[in-house]
Formats: sequence, C-alpha cells, structure tokens
Amino acid sequence: MGKAERTRQFIIETAAPIFNEKGIAATTIDDILAATGMAKGGLYGHFESKEEIANVMVNYLLDKLNDKVTAVVSKEKTAIKKIFAFIDLYKDPINSYIDGGCPILNFGVEADDNNPILKQRLKIQIEEGQKIFTEIINKGIADGEIAFGIDAADYALKMFSSLEGGMLVSRVTGSSKYMNSLVRMLKNELKQYELK
Repeated sequence: MGKAERTRQFIIETAAPIFNEKGIAATTIDDILAATGMAKGGLYGHFESKEEIANVMVNYLLDKLNDKVTAVVSKEKTAIKKIFAFIDLYKDPINSYIDGGCPILNFGVEADDNNPILKQRLKIQIEEGQKIFTEIINKGIADGEIAFGIDAADYALKMFSSLEGGMLVSRVTGSSKYMNSLVRMLKNELKQYELK
C-alpha cells in the first residue's frame, strides 16, 4: 500500500465513526479535518466531495459489519449456533463493536427520504442478510436440526427487525435491558423448533 492509499485509509478509519455517530448531514468537513489533523486541500486530494466521503464511509462501515457477522457465524457448525452467534453480536448495543452502533440503523433512518443511492445500498444489505439467514435456517431444517414448522424467511425478518429495533430502544434509553429481553425471546423461539 502506497502513501496515498495509506492516507486515504487513515481518513476512512478516522472519519467513519464520526459519520456513524453524527450522521451524514450533521458531519461536517471541519469534523473530519479536526479528527484527522489534515488540511482541507489534503482531504480533497483524496476525495472529490463530502458526498463521496460519505458514500465511502457507509461502504466501509457496512463492510466492517459484514466481516464481523461472517467471522462470528462461520465459526459455528450448526444452524442454530450460527443464528445464536449472530443474535449475540447485538447483546450490548451501548458498547457496540462498531462505534456509534449499527450503521444499517443509523444510515437507514437518514437515507429513508433524501438519499436514494444510500437507500439502495442499505436495501441490498438488508435483503442479502435476510437471504443468508433464511438459507441457514432452511439448511438446519434440511439437516434435521430444526423442525419443519418454522418459516425461515419470517423468522429471519423478525430476528433482523427485532434486533435493529432493540438497538434503537437500547441506545435511546441508555440501557441494554431491552435488547437482553429481545435476545432471550428470539433464542427461546428458535429453541422451540430445535430437534434434539
């Protein structure tokens, strides 16, 4: 990696948490300059606009999320353990492994009405996640680990929506107790379909 690439990566890694915590609209170029210690000309030598910076930050954060999910889920051998590993990633939304919390939630609210490019990126992220977890559950059914009574797509949607909502409630209230209740409920529901 050359010096220019290292500098660009430094900007991305330094500015991404700011975008995730403050949002795209509220993050200013001055915020980025203060965090990186760079001059405006140096920053714009690596990015053409704030919009480009924001798009790169969102992609970086979503990739970081995907990498974490993949690493945690791939360690497990059974479908239920894979799902539980994913659910456990959300257990402590106050001290998230990504500064500022889940980028899907954070940017999803902001992109809903005013950023069609970001909205499309998040739509793809959500749909791909749903597909992956539906396939994991269906494989568990096919392998005789999970009973046929569960609708894999419905459970995957409920799981994702509950965790994102729990993240919001916990971060707004400053308490993980709501998320802990959701984690317990989601696991208990899936356990009902576990074949021993």
